[in-house]
Amino acid sequence: MRIASWNVNSIRQRLPHLLGWLKDAQPDVVCLQEIKCVDEAFPAADIEALGYNVAVHGQKTFNGVAILSKHPFDEVKTRLPGDDGDEQARYIEAVISASSGALRVASIYLPNGNPVGTEKYPYKLGWMERLRLHISGLLALEEPFVMAGDYNIIPQAADAKNPAEWVNDALFLLQSRSKFRELLALGLTDAFRSCEDAPGHYTFWDYQGGGWQKDNGIRIDHLLLSPQAASRLQGCAIDKAMRGQEKASDHVPIRCDLAL
Repeated sequence: MRIASWNVNSIRQRLPHLLGWLKDAQPDVVCLQEIKCVDEAFPAADIEALGYNVAVHGQKTFNGVAILSKHPFDEVKTRLPGDDGDEQARYIEAVISASSGALRVASIYLPNGNPVGTEKYPYKLGWMERLRLHISGLLALEEPFVMAGDYNIIPQAADAKNPAEWVNDALFLLQSRSKFRELLALGLTDAFRSCEDAPGHYTFWDYQGGGWQKDNGIRIDHLLLSPQAASRLQGCAIDKAMRGQEKASDHVPIRCDLAL
C-alpha cells in the first residue's frame, strides 16, 4: 500500500498537478494539507472520478486537510483532541479498510509558529504536545498507523541546505526539534530517514529568493510510522520533480510503501 503526503498550497490552484500526479504515482492513500477551502468547495468529484474516497476538514482561505483513499473509510475524525476551542482545521484522521486489516492514517498540518515572539510559537508547541498525547493513546492500540503531513519542523541540520539561515526560525529552534524528537521517542519511525541517511533531500523550497533554482530546500514533510507500520516499510521517496512544474506548490509529495 502506497501512503503519501502533500501540502498542495491551495487545492483549487493545484488541482491539475494533483490529478496528474495521482495518475502517475498511483498512491492508495493521500494526505493533503493547506487545501485552503471549505468542505463544500473541495473538488471531490474530480478526485472521486479517479477511484478515491474523500474525507475533508476544510477552512475558508487558510489551513485545511484531507485524506484520499482507494479503500473505504471505517471512521473519520476531524479534530486533534486536547483543545475544544481550537478552530483551526489542521488535523484529520481516518481508519481505512484494507485486505490485510485496518490502517489508521492522519493528515497533519502542524502550526508554523512564526514569528517566534508572538502567541503563534506557544500555540505550535502546545499543538505538538497535544499530538504527542494523542499518539501515546494510539500506540496502546498496537495497530499500524501513519501520521503524515507538513510538520513545519526541520529535524536536523542535514535536513536543510543552509541550516544557518534557520537558526532563529520556529521550524528549527531547539525547543521545536526537541518536541519532534519526543514524538520519535514514543516509538515512531521517520520513514524517509529509515530508508535514506544522506543529506540533500528536501520537501519544501520557498518561492522567495530563488529557493528552487538554488536547491535551497528543507525537509519538513514527514511520514511517522507506528512500530506495526514500520515493520512493513518497503521504501520511501520524495517526488522532487513536482516542484519544477509551472505554478507548482512550494512543497512536493513524499510517499512510502508498506507491505499491507
